[in-house]
Amino acid sequence: MESIEHIVEALKITTTVAILFVWFVRYDNIKKEFAAYGYPTWFRDLIGILKISFTTMLHSNYNEVVLIGSTGILILMTGAVITHIKVKSEFRKYIASVSMFTISSIILIYTASIM
Repeated sequence: MESIEHIVEALKITTTVAILFVWFVRYDNIKKEFAAYGYPTWFRDLIGILKISFTTMLHSNYNEVVLIGSTGILILMTGAVITHIKVKSEFRKYIASVSMFTISSIILIYTASIM
């Protein structure tokens, strides 16, 4: 069980680094993508705030908060995958969304199982 704990912690860190990188370092790219998809700037900014907030929740000492964070990321990644499918993106463009969906699912399932 201890090794699973370590894997989940590594996934939480991976998620945090990936989201912070995309929403801070590559923010210009995010602006272009959301504009290309026809989404308004307020929506883009709301998604960014939610992703960063949910990611922060993954590191809580309270499993209930981790559940909220992982569920939130899961919902947002579902939206991202649906958007990519809707605009007919190449799979390589949304493999990160699929990966984050999978990672947040693992975190959610693990956290729910230890409660």
